[in-house]
Amino acid sequence: MIEVKNVSKSFNGIPVLKDINVLFEKGKTNLIIGQSGSGKTVLLKSIVGLHDIEIGQIIFDGVVFNELDFKKKKEMRKQIGMLFQGGALFDSATVEENVMYPLDMFTEKSHEEKRERVNECLTRVNIVNANKLFPAEISGGMQKRVAIARAIALNPKYLFCDEPNSGLDPQTAILIDNLIKEITEEYNMTTIVNTHDMNSVMEIGDKVMFIYKGEKWWEGTRDGIFDSENKELNEFIFASKLSQKIRDLKNLH
Repeated sequence: MIEVKNVSKSFNGIPVLKDINVLFEKGKTNLIIGQSGSGKTVLLKSIVGLHDIEIGQIIFDGVVFNELDFKKKKEMRKQIGMLFQGGALFDSATVEENVMYPLDMFTEKSHEEKRERVNECLTRVNIVNANKLFPAEISGGMQKRVAIARAIALNPKYLFCDEPNSGLDPQTAILIDNLIKEITEEYNMTTIVNTHDMNSVMEIGDKVMFIYKGEKWWEGTRDGIFDSENKELNEFIFASKLSQKIRDLKNLH
């Protein structure tokens, strides 16, 4: 469980997050949705400690993460898996080396033990016989699955995904969504996903938070999202569905 309490964040005196309060539940896919520039990526990066916050607390299962010193934050990060937008694989490293990276960084395991864990993770995301391939030699969907394998290499308690479906066709996007949800339930992780994709909301959104101009504007379940009378949320849903239809038409051609 991750709790965000009274969090505010500014850049050069300009407020980007304003008094955010939200609880992200364990074993569920918690989605943050909003327009580009709404603050959702800043919120995600603030939760994982990539941005320092001026006001408020980020609490991981009772531990106030943002108040820890550098050494304790580093220890805590061993429990965090991160799936970056675009996958962010190292182009000059093989699939195996990419997945092994966090094991090299944070463990004292032998090379054979690390290879065994790498193969376990790759098998879990349905990647076989690709250990020695480079990212440029596999598809975009496979790259995302390799990135997920890397994110779960340390068997994390918390998983953060920033626009995991960015650049993927609709069918592959659904596969990635389902994989994230399956792994969340299997590992009983607290998973937070940043997305503007309404298909993702309807596929895997156990809990959904809509952020608007740096504020929490709506919170609920995917079942209740279309019953909302929130004007800005309804406009966001309409725009998201329209842009998705346009992307689908482009993919047909």
